[in-house]
Amino acid sequence: MDPEVIEVLTRLEMRDEQERAQGLPGAGRIQALHPDSARFLYVLALARGAKGIVEIGTSHGYSTLWLAAAARVNGGKVVTCEVNPERIAAARGNFAAAGLADVIEILEGDARETLRGRSEPVDLLFIDSEKSYYESFFDVVYRRLVKGGLVVADNALSHQDELEDYVAYVENHPNLESVLVPIGRGLEVSVKLEG
Repeated sequence: MDPEVIEVLTRLEMRDEQERAQGLPGAGRIQALHPDSARFLYVLALARGAKGIVEIGTSHGYSTLWLAAAARVNGGKVVTCEVNPERIAAARGNFAAAGLADVIEILEGDARETLRGRSEPVDLLFIDSEKSYYESFFDVVYRRLVKGGLVVADNALSHQDELEDYVAYVENHPNLESVLVPIGRGLEVSVKLEG
């Protein structure tokens, strides 16, 4: 991984750790993905050879950078969705500083709307946003998910009650195989069986 990317990732990890230690509420933190989960997500994207990557919940772009680093290796790109203009501005700065802005497209607004008109195939969908909408986020991308495509949802353990319906939904879906991976705050990983 390029030194510029590592530098930005390290800075964001330190900030997230400090904000959590200070006990800041979620809305006041950058809400970065757990570093262990981020590295796992990066390895999954590399192993899958994911070129079409969709992320729902950009925040300051920490997980986006991990996905974009994999997308660059794979010759692809990341489409990331965020509703908060301040977070989008911060993420843009981080993407530029890491030298990965050219492989990232930001969709501003509610992902349930901004993703609706898209048609390109998706190899990997990463969901880390408003917990009550995980099923809706999944549904808006599912038809474009390729055979063998992955869906990774964060906070499956840390927000177990809030994500109970989503986990049941994907684990009982007739065209998915799913598993809860106890890394970081818990990742629910699903693979699409048929195209």
